[in-house]
Amino acid sequence: MTRVAAVDCGTNSIRLLVADADPDAGTLVDLDRRMTIVRLGQGVDRTGRLAPEALERTFAACREYAAVIKERGAERVRFVATSASRDAENREDFVRGVLDILGVEPEVITGDQEAEFSFTGATRELEGTDRYLVVDIGGGSTEFVVGAEHVEAARSVDVGCVRLTERHVRHDPPGEDEVAAIRADVRAALALAEETVPIRGAHTLVGLAGSVTTVAAIALGLEEYDSAAIHRSRIPYGQVAEVTARLLAMTHDERAAIPVMHPGRVDVIVSGALVLREIMEHVGASEVVVSEHDILDGIAWSLV
Repeated sequence: MTRVAAVDCGTNSIRLLVADADPDAGTLVDLDRRMTIVRLGQGVDRTGRLAPEALERTFAACREYAAVIKERGAERVRFVATSASRDAENREDFVRGVLDILGVEPEVITGDQEAEFSFTGATRELEGTDRYLVVDIGGGSTEFVVGAEHVEAARSVDVGCVRLTERHVRHDPPGEDEVAAIRADVRAALALAEETVPIRGAHTLVGLAGSVTTVAAIALGLEEYDSAAIHRSRIPYGQVAEVTARLLAMTHDERAAIPVMHPGRVDVIVSGALVLREIMEHVGASEVVVSEHDILDGIAWSLV
């Protein structure tokens, strides 16, 4: 086995996985998995730059993760940065800061690379050779990947829960016109994705990332966030639509009071739920298989 550390830095959160990987057995055993909401993409859609306070929040999380990686004795480390840092004019400030703290340079990957990591992480442990549509709803972008044992086609589009919220939401709860604007953006992005990815031809829809897992946790009626209960759960379209409708009617404080709601998702969960609902409607999915294993696990596998 090889002890590896994977860091995934997205638009809304930064996450760490330290695990023992055994490629012969096909197992990835978690030793430490954690997530911090840093909102690195704060204002990027409007300014084109990473905000100083967003960088400092991210660097603070990196310092915490560096201590964990050292304590756990990881042999190999890989840091992958996605949508927000890919788009920002001042991304070199981000690269230098991470290199100073963790000793590895963040790889600002393309949307297609991001999609491939997500697919590997989500499907490697699933049984059978079904044809999957893996959807990773992030903060700044959403990745669509179709494949069976290997990726056949992938596309990243710029609709994520943070980006859509900052672009369209001005009221709490959001008004009908704001919801309509979000839905229109998602539909346009679906049409764009469908130009290169056959998103309607897969047998199984697999949903990744915090928006999907939070909707699943609410649909399951959990009193606290339980990864084991959420992982591999199957949430019917009707329940996704019901949860989305409930979230659309709630105020900030009402959403914050949901037991499974992470404080950093309160402001953006409505947009995230809308993205999931629109995708399911568009592809005609009767259910979504929810995976807690995603791009982070794909990054870890890439180290072995």
